[in-house]
Amino acid sequence: MLLPRRSPSLRARLALLATGTAAILLIPLAIVVHVLVRDMVADRIWDRSLDTATSVAAQIRDGHLPNPIPTGGNDIDLIEVAAPDGRVVAESSAAEHLPRLSPLRPAPDREVTQTTACSPAGRDCLYVTVLRVTPGPGSDLVYAGRAAPGILDTSVTLPALLLAALLLTALAGWTAYNVTGRALRPVEAIRSELAEITDRNPGGRVPKPPGDDEFSRLAQAANDALSRLDTTIQRQRQFAADASHELLTPIAGIRAQLESARLHPEDTAEALCAALRDTDRLEAIVADLLLLARIPTVPETAREEVDLSHLVVTEIERRPERLPTHLHNTPGVMVRGVRRHLARVVANLLDNAERHALTVVCVRVSCVEGAAVLYVRNDGLPIPEADRERIFERFYRTDAARSRDRGGTGLGLAIAREVVEAHGGSIRVEDVTDSEPGVRFVITLPLAPDPADDPDADAAGHPAGPADLADADDPDEPDAGDLAADYRAADYRTRDCGNPGR
Repeated sequence: MLLPRRSPSLRARLALLATGTAAILLIPLAIVVHVLVRDMVADRIWDRSLDTATSVAAQIRDGHLPNPIPTGGNDIDLIEVAAPDGRVVAESSAAEHLPRLSPLRPAPDREVTQTTACSPAGRDCLYVTVLRVTPGPGSDLVYAGRAAPGILDTSVTLPALLLAALLLTALAGWTAYNVTGRALRPVEAIRSELAEITDRNPGGRVPKPPGDDEFSRLAQAANDALSRLDTTIQRQRQFAADASHELLTPIAGIRAQLESARLHPEDTAEALCAALRDTDRLEAIVADLLLLARIPTVPETAREEVDLSHLVVTEIERRPERLPTHLHNTPGVMVRGVRRHLARVVANLLDNAERHALTVVCVRVSCVEGAAVLYVRNDGLPIPEADRERIFERFYRTDAARSRDRGGTGLGLAIAREVVEAHGGSIRVEDVTDSEPGVRFVITLPLAPDPADDPDADAAGHPAGPADLADADDPDEPDAGDLAADYRAADYRTRDCGNPGR
């Protein structure tokens, strides 16, 4: 079985990319430059040699041709004038000791001919222009040219350019490798620091580079994630410790009662009753813990439209009246969510209010600024500012000396917050400073969307789904048409419970 090869690092890949790009650009560029330079040099020689031959032909026609022929100072130093029979009748000083510049005799109908004459070895080439002085076959011929310059007469020009292109390519790769290494140095520092962070050391943070570039924002995002992870780990550890303590307490009580029943058979009935009370408490704690674990995993399909006003009325009606409860209700406040979870929130808030109220509990449901608002008020003692956020923590109690039997499982408000936030809402606690002071819990939930805007809604205006089928088969669930009667039947004194913002 072939093992997958290790992928090269980003630094190496960028260096290879830069090297390949430079090679693709520079090598063809070197070849193109070589060809263009040769053509430009050759064209310049042809132009100058033609000018020189034209000047010499003009002197011949005027009958004032000196011998040796002077050069024009334009690097064309090889000049010959040949008679129609091929004899050299005049030449420049540089051409005196050379054989004929070229044996070429152009056709009578061609005035100018340009050629290249080289030695048998292909070296020592001459660039020559042949010009007829007069038309016709009996005209003298002027030969003007020069030896090929080094750039045209050598074979190392192209290899030299290719070598320079390769050196520049290697330089581009080396530069890209080093520049990329410097640029990625913060990433390596972040990686090494993240590698040191474990569940035993969750409080580490990665170094943040100066500035506000991508790496700085990456480090900030990593630190934010680590902070949230650290907070979650600390909460989980605290929750595990608190849960262990809360579960051990009823277990220890059950064991103590059973041991007492074994040692004192005459007290068996009383011991069994106490053990059953502890068992009920243990069962309640475990059920609440399971509910907290299930809340974030509820699928969207399990949600339905819920009349929050009717839900509150139903919850108040089914409770034993421990304290007077005053309800100020607005019918038809519709939210979308899990009915049993929202009912649990209302029950938990009413339990908490009754537990702390002195004389009365006040409940209000209304629509405020396009949101459903439920708040439960009691006339008990105010909650200290430092505890207003901590009371939503799991197993937190403001009064550690309070009886656990009276104080519940310690998870009621934590469940309320988890459910409300899972439904896209918020929950807060605030003091009431009007004529009847107390404490008020305020829950804000988004209203259910208008059925007219929901393409999946059925003909009655309700979203079709499993919840509708379940409600249709439940004989105990009231119809929407009975809601008005339910509100009228709720025999509660109406009282101004105040506004959420007061």
